[in-house]
Amino acid sequence: MAFSSMSGREADGLDASDILQQDIPWAAYMTAKLISDKDLQLITRYDKQTPDVRAHLLEEDGPAYVEAFMTVLRNTTKEQVVQYVLATLDEMVIASPASVALFHTQSDVHLSRPPEPYGVLMRHLSRADWFTQEKACRLLSAVLGARPDKAASIFASEHNPLTPPSQPEIGAGVVADQAIFNFMDWLTSQLRRPTNSSRSVAVATTALAGLLRERGARKLFHKSGGVPLLAPLLRAGTTGQRVNVQLLYEACLCVWLLSYMRETVKAIKDCGIARYLVGIVRANFKEKVTRVALNGIKNLLSSEEVDVTPDVVDAGLPKLVTIRLVQNWEDKDIVETLEWLEEKLRSGIAVISTFDKYKSEILSGRLEWGPIHTEEAFWRQNVHHLEEKEFHILRVLLRLLEVSREVKTLAVGCHDLGQFVSHHPHGRGIVIDLRGKEIVMGLMRHSDPEVQKNALLCVQKIMLSKDKLDFLSGPVRA
Repeated sequence: MAFSSMSGREADGLDASDILQQDIPWAAYMTAKLISDKDLQLITRYDKQTPDVRAHLLEEDGPAYVEAFMTVLRNTTKEQVVQYVLATLDEMVIASPASVALFHTQSDVHLSRPPEPYGVLMRHLSRADWFTQEKACRLLSAVLGARPDKAASIFASEHNPLTPPSQPEIGAGVVADQAIFNFMDWLTSQLRRPTNSSRSVAVATTALAGLLRERGARKLFHKSGGVPLLAPLLRAGTTGQRVNVQLLYEACLCVWLLSYMRETVKAIKDCGIARYLVGIVRANFKEKVTRVALNGIKNLLSSEEVDVTPDVVDAGLPKLVTIRLVQNWEDKDIVETLEWLEEKLRSGIAVISTFDKYKSEILSGRLEWGPIHTEEAFWRQNVHHLEEKEFHILRVLLRLLEVSREVKTLAVGCHDLGQFVSHHPHGRGIVIDLRGKEIVMGLMRHSDPEVQKNALLCVQKIMLSKDKLDFLSGPVRA
């Protein structure tokens, strides 16, 4: 994974450069038998040296230096020292990303078993200060990504059963697998309840973008209920307000990786993420953001199990693709993806009727205002389709009005039910027989004004005679 440095002051007001200017009494740790004499020699030889000297030392015996610092992390809990060592190792990996392999190589200097990096770093994720958590997260993400035994991991394929190892002490690969289970728990918890208000989500999303390169990790993230946690990050890119572009890129990258897995595509659709990806392409951020958003849309449209064509068409993707095709792009992959989407949408739109789009939206459980709800022509032409399969779609709509907590879904649903009553010759009686009247009357007491007003209008349509319904046409929005 990419391992980039942070600019400016880090979270909690701590700056890595300030941390690294401190003097640590290393000899005291040898006296306390927390490190060996050899560890002390290695640490003092490396500490406070220039980048060139450090690079030379790592070339000579890199694993020994990493083991010495990891021994400190394993044996001490003093905050100042933990922060210093984590910042030193973080700086090492930033200066030379290839040096992360040293965490997996045993040196000839230490005769005893060196500290296992996963458990040591995981332990520091639970510390109180965010500086330590962030550095431990970044290092653990890099170390897991560079482990040499990936092919034997249960995370090598999404088809492997994801059962946490019962004996983590057996083999480095099993220990790494257990670390991924624990790390995924920590990452999803940061997305749900951030430890640090300004940094947790960005740091966790970056780590996820690396971890989700492993197919089994995608399955674990999905099983952990992670997909809906990405939706707000993507929605932020569609609001027109200032946004963290790097965070948006990492979130899109996560969705793109998840879109390769069959089970996650439905979750992506259900969260409205396909529409958000279209909105991100429309916002025209940096090319790397547009590229990964388009790749995510392409994968979703390629799914044979879940049809997102109505979602992206209703979000305006066909017209947007036409506009973006005449734009100059440095990245030629974007042009190829746009051309693929143009052809795919042309064939897809030809087989999608407006009622199919409406049915797909009802079955998705999330309703949004749009032409298929507000155009009178749609209801005149399609109201009879609601009779199909014993009014199946109408029954689903009524169920949504009973159980949904989405205010927009409730408002649109009340409007649609009123349209059915207005345009179907027996609409009033059918809705009453299906308990629609009492369901909507309950929504007249809803806390949201838009839901209240559309529920009131729907009830009026149910109660009033046919000749008075002309006065009550059209949706009502707060």
